[in-house]
Amino acid sequence: MPVGSIAAFFGVALLLIVVPGADWAFTLGAGLRGESVAPAVAGLVLGYAGMTVVVAAGVGALVAENPAALTALTVLGGGYLVWQGARAAASPSGPVVTPVESRARAKTGWATLARGAGVSGLNPKGLLIFVALLPQFTSPDRDWPMPVQMGVLGLVFMVTCAVFYFALGSVTRTILISRPATARAVGRLSGAGMVIVGVLLVVERIGG
Repeated sequence: MPVGSIAAFFGVALLLIVVPGADWAFTLGAGLRGESVAPAVAGLVLGYAGMTVVVAAGVGALVAENPAALTALTVLGGGYLVWQGARAAASPSGPVVTPVESRARAKTGWATLARGAGVSGLNPKGLLIFVALLPQFTSPDRDWPMPVQMGVLGLVFMVTCAVFYFALGSVTRTILISRPATARAVGRLSGAGMVIVGVLLVVERIGG
């Protein structure tokens, strides 16, 4: 697979990742909890890994072309974002500062990973982006099979996503660790952002 195609895809992927959205909101909220944002970022990456497999297998295109299936996925994904956002907005987490609190937060790592996978994996916008984006950087005339090419591009997206969101969550936590009031405000805003994204997804799909 040409290095130029991978580099071009990386540039486009980075532009998409740095645009604030549901992943941003989830990562910012996760930056205020636990010893590390690793479980949250790993969850987001896991969701995109599943999406890469779905698109590489050709299922993503079938869903995108099936209005009923796409509507159901949008309602499911939008509802999930609204639910997670409402929880975050209602009970924003402040920075963890004591060892006891740190150990308690660490126990929620697996739950955070699962939520992250849901945020990215159930986002129909992400699926549509993958369906529209990955094929543009692949070609059936290359030596590698199409699913392998898409898998490589998906891996590039996941690595870029992991690096960016880990940095975002870590910086958020570092800045707000000594500002509990500001941290709670950011938590509420992040939750509200997820709610708005979820509602817009559903309204746009049903209205369209």
